[in-house]
Amino acid sequence: MMKLLIASSIVLGSMFSTAVYSALDRVIDFALLDEVGVFHQLSRYEHKEAVALMSFDQACESMPMMLAEYSSLVKEFSNLDIEFLLIDSADLGREALISLGLNIPILEDDGQLVSESLGIENAGEVFILNPDRLSLYFRGPVSLELKDSLSSLKTLQDTLELESGDCSIEYPVKMAHELKAPDYASEIAPIIIENCVACHSQDGVGPFAFDSYIMVLGWSPMIREVLLNKRMPPMQVDPYVGYSHNARYLDTNQLQALIHWIDAGAPQGTSAVDPLESFSPEGENHWALGEPDYIVFTKSHDVPPTGVLDYIYDEVDLPFEEDKWLRAVEFKAGNSAVLHHLMTFVTEPSEDFWGKERSQTSATRRFVESYSPGKSNVKIFNKGTGVFIPKGNGLSMQFHYVTNGQRTTDISRLGLYFSEEKDLRERLVQAVSTRFVLPPNEPNFELRTDFVFESQVVLTGVRARMNYRGKRMKFSIEEPSGVVKDIFSIPAYNYGWQPHYVLDEPITLESGTKVHVTGALDNSISNPTNPDPEKEVTFGLNSWDEMFTGYFTFYKTR
Repeated sequence: MMKLLIASSIVLGSMFSTAVYSALDRVIDFALLDEVGVFHQLSRYEHKEAVALMSFDQACESMPMMLAEYSSLVKEFSNLDIEFLLIDSADLGREALISLGLNIPILEDDGQLVSESLGIENAGEVFILNPDRLSLYFRGPVSLELKDSLSSLKTLQDTLELESGDCSIEYPVKMAHELKAPDYASEIAPIIIENCVACHSQDGVGPFAFDSYIMVLGWSPMIREVLLNKRMPPMQVDPYVGYSHNARYLDTNQLQALIHWIDAGAPQGTSAVDPLESFSPEGENHWALGEPDYIVFTKSHDVPPTGVLDYIYDEVDLPFEEDKWLRAVEFKAGNSAVLHHLMTFVTEPSEDFWGKERSQTSATRRFVESYSPGKSNVKIFNKGTGVFIPKGNGLSMQFHYVTNGQRTTDISRLGLYFSEEKDLRERLVQAVSTRFVLPPNEPNFELRTDFVFESQVVLTGVRARMNYRGKRMKFSIEEPSGVVKDIFSIPAYNYGWQPHYVLDEPITLESGTKVHVTGALDNSISNPTNPDPEKEVTFGLNSWDEMFTGYFTFYKTR
């Protein structure tokens, strides 16, 4: 009976639809998380022939039937290289979406920005998208025409559009902003100052400076693009799993204000003062915690004007005649326009930067901290804890530079602040990795590894480490009782951004707790950073190799 109803609905949809043909329309590249936190980006489905996307709205009375029709198509075309998805065009939110128990991934369209940018008008509307060309094959209801389009994707040269449905999707925030666009001086500029100018400033690592309304206006199309495909902000973490203040979140209201302001033509407004022109960041020569007890000056590194640079490693001897404990550190880039990150470990004389990670899949190490562009690079360790530097040990540093069209030199500094407290607990990091052979043309090579803490510890942060083919990484804990909890997730790993995520709320792990690192590598054409999808890749510590390592920062409670 259900098959008969579906067939009847498809025929009726075909009979009463008005077809409009045109050359293949362009669509935006967009990225969203689904209801379980998996990252989906249209352009990263280049290894697929097409992406099918149906608008979902639970409030629509005919939604169950439309969903059944769509599910039937998913089964019918399961042998083809097509990715079938839903999109939460009504912005129900993750909790509601999980409770629905749908068997097709549904994208969380927070703020409805992707739905409105695609021009979705009705629930049940289906889009057949070309992820390679960012174009539209089909738009309309589940119908015979949709089935024909799915069957003949390779020959389609025009976009087919059909009228569909009567369950209209409302966009209340968009409508409100169309009546009154967000104000540049009081709403837009503060978002830019808070989230962007630390990198996008004169001598900053960003490729252009947001130092005036004119600059933001000129780059507004690019701003819109990178917000919708989530290239920016650059650290794409799952906001529903753990929280770290240095993850650079943009909330839904901020995203809506920026996108709708740009869509309105980026009006300057009537303010006589441009907040970006009058904004003045803190001076680079100021030490936030006062003069350090000891300053490490790195070696001088020459950075060419162009090219992709491999990592640079430096070993730093320390002159201390006794053991030292660090209570805080502060990094100061010599040239913030080119220094992209700087990692620092305490190492024994016989060790290099990688230490025991060269030969062990689990290694406990003394991690000082890391520098990344943008906000304050002051790191104050938890009270009663510190980084221990035994007498005779030094520092091992890894530098990552980016080119900006000018030949330059960098000499960075690391300020060390010593602690005089007694009985400090040592701040350590547990590196947990695995070995593998990554086959060519593999878009989703899943990996997992784990480690058991044999004593009670307090977990304070995590960091993901993969190379060009990194795709995603999630950190979880398994309590001795067997209960598993996700604590932090990086669903869209970016090789260029590998920060240490300090957890806002440290987690106490009982003795016997197992920590899990799960994720995937992408060695396919869909990975924009992949040097060669035809190449088999093995584990290695060089950037042209691949690795899968999760770092857990912790200290023992006793």
